[in-house]
Parts: sequence; structure tokens; C-alpha cells
Amino acid sequence: MQDIKGIEMHSRRDFMKSSLLMISSAVWMPNILFGRQLEDIKPAFNLNPIGRSLELADYYIWCSSPIWDEDGKVHLFYSRWKKEKGMSGWIRGSEIAHAIADSPMDSFKDLGVIIAPRDGYWDSTTCHNPLIEKVDGTYYLFYIGNTNGKTDTKRIGVATSQSLYGPWQRSEEPILLPGSEGAWDDHCTTNPAFMKGNDGKYWLYYKSWNTKEYQDASGAVRGNRKYGLAKADSPIGPYKKVSSEPVIDFSGYPNNAQLEDAFVWKENNSYYMIARDMGFYNHEYGLILSSSDGINWSDPQVSYFNMQHYIKEGAPAKHLKRYGRLERPMLLLDRENGKPRYLFGATQGGQAQTSTTFVFEIISYRYSD
Repeated sequence: MQDIKGIEMHSRRDFMKSSLLMISSAVWMPNILFGRQLEDIKPAFNLNPIGRSLELADYYIWCSSPIWDEDGKVHLFYSRWKKEKGMSGWIRGSEIAHAIADSPMDSFKDLGVIIAPRDGYWDSTTCHNPLIEKVDGTYYLFYIGNTNGKTDTKRIGVATSQSLYGPWQRSEEPILLPGSEGAWDDHCTTNPAFMKGNDGKYWLYYKSWNTKEYQDASGAVRGNRKYGLAKADSPIGPYKKVSSEPVIDFSGYPNNAQLEDAFVWKENNSYYMIARDMGFYNHEYGLILSSSDGINWSDPQVSYFNMQHYIKEGAPAKHLKRYGRLERPMLLLDRENGKPRYLFGATQGGQAQTSTTFVFEIISYRYSD
């Protein structure tokens, strides 16, 4: 498998200055990025579609986080909510469940719910965004919860276990809170991405936005999502934010460009991030960024294309407004060398016309122009 290479780091200021000069009269052309036709772009990942590996007739499925066990089987921690709630039901009734397969090439068998909303706690209305990690023999399941069915009470917490089969001990309080009023991250903490840094500390990336700055006339939050970073001496915290500013911020670009659903990993002492594009190229591609220190990140490149590039399915039901996107991308790394082997994500469609887990095998990958 080919290593990620060919990375040229630029400062954000220089990149923005040179890039924006290439956009005539501030006109944003969605099929052209900085003089490059989108059809000329080659994604970082060369993918072989395996298929919809987990789908349930009565549920929307989202946030599929895989991990190997000692026998080479793959465990999947995923979020789901009742079909009758519709696509937006994740924020007012999602739960986290567990599934298993003999290999990443096989279909997953559902083992049931492991974390559900609980009255009187920070996760009383929804439990969502699971991310499973193993550190020194303990499993850490990061996730978000809320208390009012809205985005402004979303918080990151963690559950721990000595076994992938549980039992799971949940944090009684969130492990990462929003910033104070007026801060760039005063609205929420969500989309946890975790790893151990080269400094020996535990790093937690999180998505947020500022409430007041991005409210429209109706009071609805449209937001410009940015990413911050907090560090701790233990995976369960306490976490301290490294800066009062975000570490990833696309708000200076046209088209309200953003990213979300970040997943991070290390390779050859460098840091890498994949995420879903939200207007830098379009709203259907994946992005990939790199960093030598985990704070200053490279220009984003395309990591994968839209779903229609890889599979052909019938026309979606009219209620599936996000059809064609692979969201919440997560990697299953090689057990031996820690390099990307499989790409997991959530995408609308499937037999029940809801959303399912979709898995790709990563044939090769690169990171260069």
C-alpha cells in the first residue's frame, strides 16, 4: 500500500491571499476551484466499494466507528434512531448500538443498544457521534449527548469498558464544554476526534461554532463550523483547550466553506485528518489535510468523491435530501502498520430508504497534487 506523501505546508494567510486572487470579482464557480476543474482532481484514496454492510429496516444508521478485536473480527459502534422520526431524528432520540462482523468484507450483525438517553444527565435526549478507541487495554467510547433536542446543548462525553462487549461506564458530566459567550465555540462541542499526540498527551478535536455571529433573521443558527483542539493527561480528561482560536477555520473563503465529521490519525510522526467537505469544493466530497504538529494544517485536498462515482443505485426517495454523500468518514487502520485499510461512512439509501453503513476497501492512497 502506498504511503501518504508529497505534502507541502503553507500558512493559511499566504494560501488565502494567493487563492482568492484567482476568484474573479468574488464570483464562486462551484465546478472550478482556484483554476482547477473538479473533474481533473484525483482523490487521495483509491477505493473499492464493499457495500452497505449494516442496514436495519426500522432505523436510520449513522456514525459507524470500527475497531479490530484480538481475533481479527471487526466491531462497529454506530448511532441509530427510529425511522418514523425522519432524518432529523438524530438530535432528539438517537442511541448507540454495537455490531460485529467476521471481517470488514462481511455484513455486520447487530448486537443491540449499549448507550441510550438517560433522564437527568447531559445525554438525556440523544446519544450520537460514537468514536471507539483503545488505550492501554481500556476501550474509550467518545460520543455526544444533548438535553433539549437542539444543537445548543450538544456536549462531548465518554464511556469506558475493559471489553468491547461492555459493561460501559459513562461519564456523569461532559468532558468538554463550549467556550464562554462570544467565543468562536460558544454554541456546543460535537464531532469528537481523538488520538495520542507526539507529546504523550491525549488530544481531542471537536467541532463548534459561534451562536450570535451566525444567526439569521429568523434566529436559526446556520453556523460556520470550525475545529478546536483540547489536550489531557488521561483519555477521560480533564481536557484543556490549546487556544482560544480554532485550529481549522475555512470561514475566510467564499461559499461559507466549512468542514465536519473529522477523523484523525498519525503516520510516520505526522498527523492526518479526513472530513466531509461543506463548500470548499462542494458538499459531497471528502477532504484530507495533513500537519506536522497537529495544529497548523495543510491546504485541504479531496480524499474521496461522491457516492455516485463508486456505485450505481436507483433514484432515491424524495425525502432523502442528502443522498449521494458519504458522511461521518472513519478509517479502520491496518492491525500491523497502522495505515488506512478500510473507509467506513454513513450514507442515505438502502432497502428501507433511510441510511446505512457503507464500507470501502482502500486499494492505495497518496497525498499530493
